[in-house]
Amino acid sequence: MTGDIKQWFVMRDLTRSNAKYPACQMLDDIKIRNFTPKVQKIIIRNGKRVRMEVPFIRDLLFVYDTREHLDPIVEKTPTLQYRYQKGKGYCNPMIIPDNDMEKFIHAVESVEKPQYYLPDELTPAMYRRRIRIVGGNLDGYEGMLLTTRGSRVKRILVKIPTWLAAAIEVNPEYIQLL
Repeated sequence: MTGDIKQWFVMRDLTRSNAKYPACQMLDDIKIRNFTPKVQKIIIRNGKRVRMEVPFIRDLLFVYDTREHLDPIVEKTPTLQYRYQKGKGYCNPMIIPDNDMEKFIHAVESVEKPQYYLPDELTPAMYRRRIRIVGGNLDGYEGMLLTTRGSRVKRILVKIPTWLAAAIEVNPEYIQLL
């Protein structure tokens, strides 16, 4: 692997949950593209209930840059680390294919409240039918139709393989069964 190709690296942000300057903000300040799946939670601050966006997985961070540009930043910042692949050689950082990551980010940012799932939270009974979206802002997406008991809302499951899945609400008129 060459270090001069921009890729999506899977990284760890070891800052505390109440940190004022987490790694994603630091990377934004130095103009490095990154993505952290976030959910809204109600947190009590100074005795008041405040709605805040917090990371779905506290230490998960995806960073898009070259390895040679990221290495000095990782060395300088003790709370930012690469996630390494197990059994695939020494110090091989985990990389997500660009196409998978771009589709995931576009799908998540197209809705107000995506629902995230870890791979072990999804059972085969939850997604049975393969669908394609025809029209709308997710035109051309293919995935599984997520069925939740008692819900009338239709959702497509968009995945980052082995890491994360997001259920994105879809208008039923755009769904085409495959």
